[in-house]
Amino acid sequence: MPLFPIEHTDAAPEVRAVYDDIKATRNVPDVNNFWKMIAHHPPTLARTWESLKEVMAPGALDPLVKEMIFVAVSVTNNCQYCIRSHEAAARRLGMSDAQFGELMAVVGMANETNRLAVGYQVELDDRLK
Repeated sequence: MPLFPIEHTDAAPEVRAVYDDIKATRNVPDVNNFWKMIAHHPPTLARTWESLKEVMAPGALDPLVKEMIFVAVSVTNNCQYCIRSHEAAARRLGMSDAQFGELMAVVGMANETNRLAVGYQVELDDRLK
């Protein structure tokens, strides 16, 4: 039986509380489908939201850099939902088309060189140990 997104009006109180925090923190009128689907397991919803808030908060890396890293990892993991969601967030934070293009070039190059290093079983240089 397929799962369907859990809307705020149909959610248990502990899920509504997380939804309300997401909406307030992000200043959005509704939560996106990712949260509505993982709400099927309220502990996962709460844990994931708390972790995401902590990790994506401003710190040594600014929020735009963090969103761009999230896009890069999502591309590598082939997560269409996360690519689009975090690309939109990065664009809201000011990512330009040129930055997105360079980001995709870096992702592609990193994946290519990583696979070459793995395929050739390249040993780590002494100076990098």
